[in-house]
Amino acid sequence: MRGFDRFLMVDWSGGNDAGARPRKDAIWIGESGPQGDATPLYQRNRTVAEETLATRIEAALTAGERLCIGFDFPFGYPAGFAAALTGHADPFAVWGWLAARIADAPRENNRFDVAAGINLHLTQGQGPFWGNGLRRDIAGLPRTKAGYRNPFPDRRVIETRAKGAFTCWQLSGAGAVGSQVLMGLPVLERLRQRFADQVAVWPFEPLDRPIAFVEIWPSLINDTVRAATGEGDIRDAVQVRLVARALGGLAPDRLEAMLQVDAPEEGWILGHGFEQELLQREGAPCP
Repeated sequence: MRGFDRFLMVDWSGGNDAGARPRKDAIWIGESGPQGDATPLYQRNRTVAEETLATRIEAALTAGERLCIGFDFPFGYPAGFAAALTGHADPFAVWGWLAARIADAPRENNRFDVAAGINLHLTQGQGPFWGNGLRRDIAGLPRTKAGYRNPFPDRRVIETRAKGAFTCWQLSGAGAVGSQVLMGLPVLERLRQRFADQVAVWPFEPLDRPIAFVEIWPSLINDTVRAATGEGDIRDAVQVRLVARALGGLAPDRLEAMLQVDAPEEGWILGHGFEQELLQREGAPCP
């Protein structure tokens, strides 16, 4: 496999518009390329981020570059969910299902209602999603796990191995990633369709196209991120810059080794099991 020319790493958000002033718990994009690290980009909402990513994909294709884009949310759900929801044990069936139903505007979206609808369809409203973060009650979406029932595994295989990783079923609360998944997968599906035959998604497809989407988890290099985050720094911005630098500093054969994963339904976190190698590469001087 030819190596990548450029790496974009994205810290995602499942919430509403974060405002004009850069802040934490928003969307940040870090970049490493032939000219070294770029200043992380703040994206106030998903609409802006989607267009930024589309523009960067178009630029890479025009320049003949291979571009790797990492997103810090799961690309798949625990085994069995895709087939129960769509009739197909295919993560892309879930991507398409969500893209057809999620409504997303800068200041409002329907993620909690969509999750409630899934719960009502699968378990009469007892699960697998939980964590209604809105003031209004939503039939079918419990606020807590009282009376909760989940017919699927609580975590993907990778989340049982990556210490500290959260389940994708939790939609609100500290550290929850469930909303990011619901609001992120439709964006990836639209980009995948917009650039048909140019985007490959790991680990579901061979990375034989110019653009690759991969799943990341910056906590793999948490100690380095913590040490590099100074007073006044926004951690989200620091971590996407460091993850982009770490992956960009790898020799192509070492990245290829990290990509050798068999997880055709649930997905995987790139770099798990190679943490020390990522830390060593991140610690190298910037290009």
